[in-house]
Amino acid sequence: MNSIWTEDITMPRFETLAGNLKTNVLIIGGGMAGILCAYFLQKQGVDYILAEGREICAHTTKNTTAKITFQHGLIYHKLVKSMGRETARMYLEANQNALKEYAGLCEGIDCDFETKTAYVYSLDNRRKLEKEADALRQIGLDAKFRETADLPFPIAGAIGIENQAQFHPLKFVSNIARGLKIYENTFVKELSENTAVTENGSIHFQKLIFTTHFPIDNKHGMYFLKMYQHRSYAIALENAAQVDGMYVDEAKTGMSFRNYGKYLLLGGGGHRTGKSGGGFGELRDAAQKYYPSSDERYCWATQDCMSLDKIPYIGVYSKHMPGCFVASGFNKWGMTSSMAAAMILTDLVTEKENPYAKVFLPSRSMIKPQLLCNGWEAVVNLLTISKKRCPHLGCALKWNREEHSWDCPCHGSRFDENGICLDNPANGNL
Repeated sequence: MNSIWTEDITMPRFETLAGNLKTNVLIIGGGMAGILCAYFLQKQGVDYILAEGREICAHTTKNTTAKITFQHGLIYHKLVKSMGRETARMYLEANQNALKEYAGLCEGIDCDFETKTAYVYSLDNRRKLEKEADALRQIGLDAKFRETADLPFPIAGAIGIENQAQFHPLKFVSNIARGLKIYENTFVKELSENTAVTENGSIHFQKLIFTTHFPIDNKHGMYFLKMYQHRSYAIALENAAQVDGMYVDEAKTGMSFRNYGKYLLLGGGGHRTGKSGGGFGELRDAAQKYYPSSDERYCWATQDCMSLDKIPYIGVYSKHMPGCFVASGFNKWGMTSSMAAAMILTDLVTEKENPYAKVFLPSRSMIKPQLLCNGWEAVVNLLTISKKRCPHLGCALKWNREEHSWDCPCHGSRFDENGICLDNPANGNL
């Protein structure tokens, strides 16, 4: 089960840490967010080290659908209503700046960067789209409304925003990562005051950035309550009709569409990790129904951290950890959010003011309905009798028949049939 991005790509490889080192900034986690942080810190001449437990971009980054857009579902109507126009506008600007930064970097990189119109469509609720379009106008963005789209089924309408983008994430990273100060297969097994301990040495640091997908420190920040993880699936179809942009359903259980070369990438089948859902079967049924002459060439799954209010957590890890920073909770928009996070965190680490940092503040209010859902899931699974328990916080694991893995419904850790950890926040095997 390999994503389309892993085909015919040679990633740069880096040494494993052996011995003890000192650095000003330690970055833990070598996905897109961590790599971009390292890239910007190096450009500014800041002393840093990036430690990755396996190989760079071997987890969520390689399993993305690689859309770069500031249209994150129907989010702006919700932001205007719950947080006001100014916060919604600043969220928009932070992601617009991220898109511009990608566009500038990709000018000199062969990474299949393409400008596209991004659409959010609805099968049956035109009113939702109209509210979103109105919210976008309130914060200074004119979205285009379409009655129909080149999708294989009728829709109630779609909101389109021009000049968004898509690319090949691993081609991009393989270029910008060369020459960065990275240690691969350097798993941080313990953190003490200003020191990260690995199997073969330690790293003494002044400041720390967590870009580990799900934050790995449980003592502070309450991230195990502020987030849950969501699993989703994608297949690449050959001989399927093309679409003229990037499409995503406003409904949680809907499908996404985009092209890559001769392939149509179909995404969906999602569910909370550890729960049942449509999975690959739902996508294959759709392919058979809507594209009966197509052939499946690739299939892959990914996992996303979902925040309480659909805004990522980017900034100081906790008030009790003032020299530590985090980027997490990207809510399925990891490519744009990774760039926004790297730009914000680079400023914070170098003690520069960033006007957008307050929007993404990890310590903002936790009083949201999703908090109760997360707490309930944790209580239920902690009380569930099961031979397999997650080493993260002890929740009962559920067997995932489709992917042959043990999954945690509480916080999203996953383990293969032999107990090897596949996804964090668990920091070790069963």
